[in-house]
This record gives sequence, structure tokens and C-alpha cells, in this order.
Amino acid sequence: MQQRRVVRSSKFRHVFGQAVKNEQCYDDIRVSRATWDSSFCAVNPKFVAVIVDASGGGAFMVLPLQKTGRIDKSYPAVCGHTAIVLDIEWCPHNDHIIASGSEDCTVMVWMIPENGLTVPITEPVVILEGHTRRVGIISWHPTARNVLLSAGCDSLIIIWNVGTGEAMITLDDMHPDLIYNTSWNQNGSLICTTCKDKKLRVIDPRKEEIIAEKEKAHEGARPMRAVFVANGNILTTGFSRMSERQIALWNPQNIQEPIALQELDTSNGVLLPFYDADTNVVYLCGKGDSSIRYFEINDEAPYIHYLNTFASKEPQRGMGYMPKRGLDVTRCEIARFFKLHERKCEPIIMTVPRKSDLYQDDLYPETPGPEPALEAEEWFEGKNKDPILISLKDGYVPGKNREFKVQRNRLDKPQNKKNESGSTPMKGITTNANSESKLDELLQEVKTLKATITSQDERIANLEEQMAKIAI
Repeated sequence: MQQRRVVRSSKFRHVFGQAVKNEQCYDDIRVSRATWDSSFCAVNPKFVAVIVDASGGGAFMVLPLQKTGRIDKSYPAVCGHTAIVLDIEWCPHNDHIIASGSEDCTVMVWMIPENGLTVPITEPVVILEGHTRRVGIISWHPTARNVLLSAGCDSLIIIWNVGTGEAMITLDDMHPDLIYNTSWNQNGSLICTTCKDKKLRVIDPRKEEIIAEKEKAHEGARPMRAVFVANGNILTTGFSRMSERQIALWNPQNIQEPIALQELDTSNGVLLPFYDADTNVVYLCGKGDSSIRYFEINDEAPYIHYLNTFASKEPQRGMGYMPKRGLDVTRCEIARFFKLHERKCEPIIMTVPRKSDLYQDDLYPETPGPEPALEAEEWFEGKNKDPILISLKDGYVPGKNREFKVQRNRLDKPQNKKNESGSTPMKGITTNANSESKLDELLQEVKTLKATITSQDERIANLEEQMAKIAI
């Protein structure tokens, strides 16, 4: 008797992706041509930020979500770095704060005005200095306010208290080579990392110890990626010895053998994983690919279940991923990507087809909101808390822009002494970010206007000279 193949039931089997119309894209953006394997794009419910090519330094653009269409060449950018920007990430607890890492070895934290930029921003709220080589990875703590992780090509991981500008934890002897990526677990008590030495590591950053590691998680020489998923497991992407792209699932308690391992194809683009904890769906976006593949992860073999592929014609140079609270729940939208082309950023919407217009509880369990569960000091003292969840039943309404609090840096004293831990003083940190950033904005505008007046004066003088010559 012929066996009937049982199709696994899942509400995400029919998720389909759709690119928006041309007029809803962000056009004429000079997307960075750097060869670094980061996503080059960061989005939140208010803004989309894209790393761009800039002469004489590093820059990224910040556009209000609704500012679609052609972007003027003179549109202001965030341009305080002296070398190429390699990574950017929005703060999960304040939609106006973004951090950037650069080839100039610094990490900078920026305050974006309520309605976006009207003039270029060159002065960050905080400059964090401690790396000796370029900084390629930036990652905010998921539940604690003002805690930021950076990783550099000096094989260092530094965890900062952004509020004071101090390097609180420096993990300097765990990685012998280039760090490819880092990922926090759900409550931010652990990080997992991948490295050029092909090891997957699980680290307790506050105890400064490796609690699990797997040699040759993927045998290939090309870069790996790792993210924490449900039940504290870790999903990795990498390459086999024969250069086939792979995806694997690991249990840190028993990390020697993968729970599941699948081979995908032979493309050579690094697979960037974006994991949605609410639905247990992971989206894989390969750099240079023209597709987004998605899988559901659960407790039944084969554990990683292929769902579908969104395919398009153009290859992607990078990808931004919208937090759940920025999605349109009335359209059953479960994910939104911002795909970078050479000269534009194109939103791609993932939806679950449903006939009903009613709110779909099963698609939208409570999701992490913007309120931090802990203060930085509490986390550094050893406390852990899960994210504070919110319901999306009536859609997410962004709250009033909260003030970003930074203290006068205790280390920033005239005598310029080192502190007990030997870290060097950080650069000037503002006492009141809101008023100072407003002042900077106004000063910048005055400067721009003065420059315009000077150039117009020169032009008038030239014209008068020409007129005088003709009159003679």
C-alpha cells in the first residue's frame, strides 16, 4: 500500500513575502561598498538607518520611516566618524538612540531629533574608546538600560555602561582571532560568539568565563554566524569543508553534537540569521543572494523545518529587520525587512494570509516593549530579568521620547588619571543630551547659513567685477 506523505501543520507554512511598490522605497542612497559582513541597515518603528559611502570619513543616513521616494543628495547624515562605519544598531529602549562602530576604532552613541535630521550631526552624545583596531560589531543589551557590547578586530569584547562612558567588562583572552559575530540570549545573561578559529563559544560575560565551546561548529573557512533561539539553544550558519552553506542547531548543555544540521546550497555569501522569538521563525538572508529563506524551529525532528523562500531578481547588499512592535498587525504582518540594493532600500513585508479582519492572537503573543527591565548598574551587579512584554492588540503607539540620561563621566577629570581597572578616560559626555543636542543643531544651522552667506557674497563680488569689466 502506498504511504501518504503527512504534511506538517504550521500556521507559518503559507507565510509569503512581498516587496512594496517603487514609491514606498527609499531611492538614490549611496549604500556603503565596504566588504565587512554586517547588515549595513538598522530599523525601528520610527527610523531607518543605512550606512553610506562618504568622502573623508564614515557616515550613515537616518530617515523617518515615512520619508520614502527619492532622497536628495544633500540630505544630512550622521558623520562624526573619521573612517568607514562598519555596524549600527538602534537602542531597544529608546527609538532616538543609535550606536555605531567604525574603522576609526571608536564606538559612538547618537541622539536623533524627534523628526529626523535637518542638518548633519557630527557630535555624538557619547564617545567610547577602548579598542585598538576597527570596531565591527555593536549590540545593545536586550533588557538592561544603557548596556552596550562592542567587538573589534583586536579580538576584544567590551561591555560598556553608556550612561557613564565606562568600559565595565573587557573580555580580552577568549578569542585568538577575528570575532565574526555575537548574540545575547533572551534575558541578556549570556552571549554566544563565532570566531575565525571556527569555534562557537557560550560566554557568561559578568563571570568572564566560557561555559561551553564547540570546535569546528562548521568546518569551512568562511565566516559563521550564531544566534540564541528558543529554550536557550543556539542556531548557527556556516560552511562545510566542501564550501556548502549549512544551518545547525545546538544545545549549550551538550554542545559536542548538533541537535540538527542541514546543508542548503553552494553559494558563497555569508548567511545572516534574523530570529523572531515570538513565532520561532528564523529568516536567513545571504549577502549577495537575491532571496530570503525562512525556517520554523521546534521540538520535533528534524527541529529546523523549511517553510518557504522569498525570491527577487536583485542581490542584497545588506538587510534591516524591524522589531515586532513596528509591524502592521491589521495586515497579519509578522516580519518586515529592509533590503539594501546598490542605490536604494526596499521594504519587504512578510504576512500570514488570513480571511478575518480581527486581531489574530495566535500570530502576536506579547512581545518585548521599549521599557528596560533593569538599570545598567543592576545588571552589572549580577541581576537578570526577562524583557517587559507588551500586547500589540491595538497596535503599538510610540511613547513620548524619553530623555537619554548620561552622567558626567567620573573618569573625565583634568588630571586625566586612569581608573583602578586601568581603562583610559572616555571623551566628553554631555550632562543633558536633549538641550545640548538641540544647541548643537542650532549652532550647526547657524554655521551652514553663515557659509551660504559667505559664498553668496563672493558670488556677488565676482558678478560685480565682471559687470565692471563689460562696462569699461
